[in-house]
Amino acid sequence: MSDDQPAASDQPAPTGFADLLRAVDIARDGVATLTIPPDWMQGRTTYGGLTAALSLNAVEAAVDGLPPLRSAQVSFIGPAGGGVRVIPEILRRGKSAVFAGADLFAEKGLAARSVFTFGAARDSEFDKDFITAPEMPPPDASPAFFPGENVGPAFSRHFEVKLAKGARPVTASSEHDHFLWVRFREDPPAGMVALLALADMPPPAMLPMFREFAPISSITWMVNFLVDAPTTTDGWWLLQSRAEHARDGYSSQDMLIWNADLKPVAAGRQSVAIFA
Repeated sequence: MSDDQPAASDQPAPTGFADLLRAVDIARDGVATLTIPPDWMQGRTTYGGLTAALSLNAVEAAVDGLPPLRSAQVSFIGPAGGGVRVIPEILRRGKSAVFAGADLFAEKGLAARSVFTFGAARDSEFDKDFITAPEMPPPDASPAFFPGENVGPAFSRHFEVKLAKGARPVTASSEHDHFLWVRFREDPPAGMVALLALADMPPPAMLPMFREFAPISSITWMVNFLVDAPTTTDGWWLLQSRAEHARDGYSSQDMLIWNADLKPVAAGRQSVAIFA
């Protein structure tokens, strides 16, 4: 170990997600500020799921009486790290739906822009899922996704991740569809903020196809929530990422989330920049 590498005992303790939310300072005008700790970084920027979750958290803190969250749309515009601030805004409040925006700023300016749609439930003749549940091994029968401790980006150490189907990153795999069982290592607070923080945990679906490591970055992310208040067993969620194409340095992918009983709870899409 070189002199400029601190011993493991000198490393700061990881900041759990619940502790992170408690550290957010929300001013009277609704602006939320926080210093992102190193263990929630993804390369030179904040983990995308945390960026989205902090934006949603600021909106929920600023607006009373919100109906259930139906959709989140996030654009990752620039790097976010260190001190960040989130400015929430009500865009429109109707009889059953509320549209709210949140801009997250970092040292170099606007880092993320989000739009959240909340909608009250309505009576309907339809009550059906058209998504077929996958046949997957349970978490205790699935191998660890990361091959060892301290492998993967810093933020990933806050999650326990099992590979249900597919391949690990940078293995020159022919597969472009993978399923991961994911849960927080610590007990997170209940609610959509925590689920949104977890939902972006899987690496982009193209990454297992890489022959060697190269940069990869989310550009936009959209998630539709299929139930008002998703719940699961033992904290486990099954996350699927499936690449639809890769061309000209960009990839588009579908994303689905099931609970431990394989009931669908969210469906998403993501645009990804790839540099391989």
